[in-house]
Amino acid sequence: MAVKKSSPLDKVLGRVDRLDAAALQTLVQRLARERAMLDTVFNTLQEGVLVITADGEIDYANDAAARLIGFNRDEGGAPATLWRLVPGLRASFDEAPPGSGRSPVLTRELELSYPNPRVVRLYMVPFGQGLAESEGPRFAVILTDITREKQSTADLIENEKISSILLLAAGVAHELGNPLNSLTIHLQLIGRKLKKLRATPESASLEESIKVCQDEVTRLDGIIRNFLEAIRPRPPDLAEVNIVEVIEDVLRFQAKELDDRGLAVEGELPASTPVIMADRNQLKQVFFNLVKNAMEAMQPGGKLSIRVRADDESVFIRIADTGSGIKTEDLARMFSPYHTTKVGGHGLGLMIVQRIMRDHGGHIGIESKEGVGTVVTLQFPQKHRRVRMLPNPA
Repeated sequence: MAVKKSSPLDKVLGRVDRLDAAALQTLVQRLARERAMLDTVFNTLQEGVLVITADGEIDYANDAAARLIGFNRDEGGAPATLWRLVPGLRASFDEAPPGSGRSPVLTRELELSYPNPRVVRLYMVPFGQGLAESEGPRFAVILTDITREKQSTADLIENEKISSILLLAAGVAHELGNPLNSLTIHLQLIGRKLKKLRATPESASLEESIKVCQDEVTRLDGIIRNFLEAIRPRPPDLAEVNIVEVIEDVLRFQAKELDDRGLAVEGELPASTPVIMADRNQLKQVFFNLVKNAMEAMQPGGKLSIRVRADDESVFIRIADTGSGIKTEDLARMFSPYHTTKVGGHGLGLMIVQRIMRDHGGHIGIESKEGVGTVVTLQFPQKHRRVRMLPNPA
């Protein structure tokens, strides 16, 4: 027959009705100290700790558990239940739910969407009755946030897949360049021979066909060049750069196209803008792509607005257009390779922009409303705030 062990505190509690006032006060103080110590210990843990009843009512939750499941311990009213805070959790225990007469040890991995998206490993084990026999069994629930672990594993697998695909694609793109060069040369030769022949309606038609072929070859060559630049990026050649001068150079280069499209440009480009450490040519590529996107999103009469400002640490560039805007479902995928909303687009422009910004220690944000327009915000660290960027292990 098993002998039930008892602690010194159990022995004291067994004689509580015989304690005088002073001893009772000492006991209460001791219990309060032990409770405070246990609270401190449990709230120091990174894992969430819960105690629940067979019906899922929460008897206890430490700070980590409250954060993970969005449980406010200060709320009054009816007792909170784990099943309400984590919808769908009870259904996952159909094989052996609490209160079914069995006392299983359960482990589950859950995706939580509130209060923050998280992947959590749940471990639940019974540990006996409540304070009274009529209260039924209690269950200890341990919650471990494994979001980073899952993301790291998924990223590793994805990076390996992407590396293999890009290596193959780079080889294919390189091989495509040779026949395209050959096509360009032969189309030029054909065009020269046609010019020496007597002008006829047939020769004019042939010249037009050759022009179409040359344009298509140029377009394909541009797609391959952009692709290779996206997957084999050059590290930035950093030097002191006045970002306003770079923007003005890009706008001068694109002035004719802006004018032909009937678009107005409004700028706020203070000459006193602090310098940043950047690769001038890569910055030109960033602004060229963003201004080009804005132009293609607008109709004649549209307005492109570019504003530059700085605080003590960063330089900010705001590029706004009055174009068609971006659908909500497309906004989250704007930096994904080959995702494009433009006819004939290759879907690499914003991916390249994001990579260049990251290599410069900067950030890019996009806000858009369909039918109203799009705002792109770039943030660069000032020269005195720049830190060395570690290479991407991928």
